Amino acid sequence: PEPPEGGWGWVVMLAAMWCNGAVFGIQNSCGVLFVSMLQLFGSSEDKQLAFKTAWVSSLSMGMVFFCSPIVSIFTDLFGCRKVAIIGAAVGLVGLLSSSFVSTIEPLYFTYGILFACGCSFAYQPSLVILGHYFKKRLGLVNGIVTAGSSLFTVSLPFLLRVLIDSVDLFNTLRVLCILMFVLFLAGFTYKPLVPNTKDQEGGKKGKSKFPPAKKICNFSVFKVLSYRIWAFGIPAALFGYFVPYVHLMNHVKERFHGSVPEEVLLLCLGITSGVGRLIFGRVADYIPGAKKIYLQVASFFFIGLMSMMIPLCNVFGALVAVCLFMGLFDGCFICIMAPIAFELVGAQDVSQAIGFLLGLMSVPMTVGPPIAGLLRDKLGTYDVAFYLAGVPPLIGGAILCFIPWVHERQKLKERAKPVDGETTEKMLENESTLVSDTTEKPVKELDSGF
Repeated sequence: PEPPEGGWGWVVMLAAMWCNGAVFGIQNSCGVLFVSMLQLFGSSEDKQLAFKTAWVSSLSMGMVFFCSPIVSIFTDLFGCRKVAIIGAAVGLVGLLSSSFVSTIEPLYFTYGILFACGCSFAYQPSLVILGHYFKKRLGLVNGIVTAGSSLFTVSLPFLLRVLIDSVDLFNTLRVLCILMFVLFLAGFTYKPLVPNTKDQEGGKKGKSKFPPAKKICNFSVFKVLSYRIWAFGIPAALFGYFVPYVHLMNHVKERFHGSVPEEVLLLCLGITSGVGRLIFGRVADYIPGAKKIYLQVASFFFIGLMSMMIPLCNVFGALVAVCLFMGLFDGCFICIMAPIAFELVGAQDVSQAIGFLLGLMSVPMTVGPPIAGLLRDKLGTYDVAFYLAGVPPLIGGAILCFIPWVHERQKLKERAKPVDGETTEKMLENESTLVSDTTEKPVKELDSGF
């Protein structure tokens, strides 16, 4: 059915906005949790402390994306509502169990895997369900929804700092469980307008039945060359993307010896990221087709440049300026993910196209922060880590530049195929008329002769 462009869709948009806020607000505020974990679980004798502690946050963010291909399959099979509700419940259990550990190792499972997997199952349906209700306004709605994480990223660091100082880390995690419980309730609003694959198969056969494996795992999206470039170009750009979110707080603490409010930097990232999502989400609606990719190219260029400038900032005000620009283009990159996927593969395959992309993104986002922590442990400073973190976005952005050209060539080839078919049919029709004319003439001559 044609998307209604509103109605109940506005309620769905608010629920999806809360989902983005709860999931990525917690994930993006991991720098505050990271500092607290260093103090709680670390010792001065541990020479790999930053490396081991960084795995908790990076594993959590990585698993959110790593599970996405599986989530897309479940979303296609069972629908957005069921998957989102179950995911929020699993995330709630993971976050609550994280508040009862006594060492850092169990957090790898409870926070890094269980909580993150629940977040993944809750998050991706929030992207897919928007396409049920909006088409013309999809860019704007995606901008508003993804701005939810910015609102939480702005407020959560200060709330977490106050909570950790007053009631310790474990009780802070229990307070965060409230966000996941609301997310659990929000999943009930995802009323589907398009039947899921299992229901479609059941309707054809007259009973509920699982579809064939080819429909469950739709690898046909990789036949689209422009999507293949996109699906491998973005992960190439993300090896350094998550490094500032994990290590920036500790870098500032070491550089300025605790004399500045480092949470202000997350505030700057969150505010301008929200602004960027609203602005560039709307701008994307006016950019035709795959040319939306150029917004992501520009965002990766500036993100890489800003990462490299972090070690050069010896004044706190300069770091604030860097974070303002980084947040702005971070919002640009995120808010147009779904619209670009719709352009490259179409609405029918968008769920698994997003799922495969997020799954590929999980590897660099998981590996980057621990490597930065290892460099910090070996070199005694984060400078080299931030310089290196800025290189992959520049490379990834250069790769993405080719997508609009490739996509246009694909469209031209697809248009040429039906044209060739039409001309062939016309040629056959002309031949048939010629044959009929030549056969009719002798018949008429015979008739006239008798």
